[in-house]
Amino acid sequence: MSAEVTNLTGNEDQAHEQARLLAAMALGKQEALAQLYDSLAKPLYSLAFRVLNDASEAQDVVQDVFVQLWKKASSYDHSRGSVFSWAVTLTRNRAIDRVRMRKRRAELLTQSAPDIQPMTLGGGHDSAHSLWLQEKAEAVRGALAQLGPDQQKAIELAYFSGLTQQEIATALNAPLGTIKARIRRGLRQLREIIPFRL
Repeated sequence: MSAEVTNLTGNEDQAHEQARLLAAMALGKQEALAQLYDSLAKPLYSLAFRVLNDASEAQDVVQDVFVQLWKKASSYDHSRGSVFSWAVTLTRNRAIDRVRMRKRRAELLTQSAPDIQPMTLGGGHDSAHSLWLQEKAEAVRGALAQLGPDQQKAIELAYFSGLTQQEIATALNAPLGTIKARIRRGLRQLREIIPFRL
C-alpha cells in the first residue's frame, strides 16, 4: 500500500473515530469529550491563534468551541462534513467574531470618550509598557466599581462584551436613548474618578 493510500486510510479512520466520539458525547459521555479534545485541541488552537494573535483569547475560543460541540453533539450530520471540518468552522467563526468585537469596542470607545484613549507609546510592548497597561486596567476596574449598577452594566456590555448600543438596549430591555445616556454619563464619571490620564 502506498504512503498516500495509507494516509488517506488513516484520515478516514480518524474521521470515523471523531464521529463516534461525538455520538457518544450526544449520549452525555464525558470521557468521549476528553478524547475528542485530545484529538482536536491543538489544530483548533493553532487556527484560533493565527486569527487572534493572542494565546489567552485563542484558548478561550477553543474552550467555547468544545462547549458548543458538547451542547450540539446530537445535531451533528455527517453528510454535511467531518467533525473536524465542523469544529474548524466553529473555531474560525468564533475567532473572527472576537476580532470584530475588538474593533467594535475600540470604535465605540473612540466615539464615546476620545479623551481617555491610551497614549501611544513608541516601540514594542516591553515590561514598562505592560506595567503601565496593568496599572491602567486596575484603575479602570476600580473606577467601574464606583459607578451606579445601570451605568456599570451598560459600559461592561459595550467594552468587555463588545455589544453595540442597540444590542445593549435589547439585552437590558431599555430604550436606546437611555443606554446612550448611561454610557455617556458613566464615561464622564470615569474621567472624574480615575486619578490619571489613561
